Amino acid sequence: MIGIEEKEETAVANLAIVVHSERGHTRALAEHIAAGIERVEGASAETFELSGAQMQGGRWRDQEMMRTLRSADSIIFGSPTYMGGETAIMKAFLDSSFDPDWLEQRWKNKIAGGFTNSSSQSGDKLSTLMQFALTAFQHGMIWVGVADFPGNNRSTGSVDDINRLGSWIGSMAQSNGDQGPELTPSAGDRETAERYGLRLAQCTRQWLGEQRYEVERLKYADPKRQRSATWPL
Repeated sequence: MIGIEEKEETAVANLAIVVHSERGHTRALAEHIAAGIERVEGASAETFELSGAQMQGGRWRDQEMMRTLRSADSIIFGSPTYMGGETAIMKAFLDSSFDPDWLEQRWKNKIAGGFTNSSSQSGDKLSTLMQFALTAFQHGMIWVGVADFPGNNRSTGSVDDINRLGSWIGSMAQSNGDQGPELTPSAGDRETAERYGLRLAQCTRQWLGEQRYEVERLKYADPKRQRSATWPL
């Protein structure tokens, strides 16, 4: 569905997709984002699906997965929108990234993106994507949005248009509540997700440049001592 421009010889890019999906609709979007990533030579996608089995005592815990994410060049977050926000399991995962990843800036300078799905046309999906973006900003990540023109905003438009919900902060999709993931979200929403995955992979490779670089990280400490030790005035 997507035409790929001439490929350049640059650093290999590893992109991680972290998704929670109850009924499979958001998982379908993750699959299309991964397909878009895999269309870029030298880029690979690995999907991590969150589940209730990773919850212990009300908190999300999977240290092996967190260690794997630290080696990724990009992290893309995906969740259905429930009651105007991400799912409880996704929020628990985001909260768990505080220690040690936020404290040690382990996600700093990684490329980030997000996608979401709801049964309503709006469903307040923007709130979910804003939560993903804010989490990324707090980690010092580089956020990449959707870059396609809006669709389905004219009399000749349809649900199969690319970016038919007019979202640029991340990829949005809508799935009818009475249909399974084999029928919905629409072909347009799926292609939007695939194009988004393609862009995320291209931006990651461009960001990495010809060679990998060492990221300067600070451990969380007393701000006065940190400032005097790092930024002398």
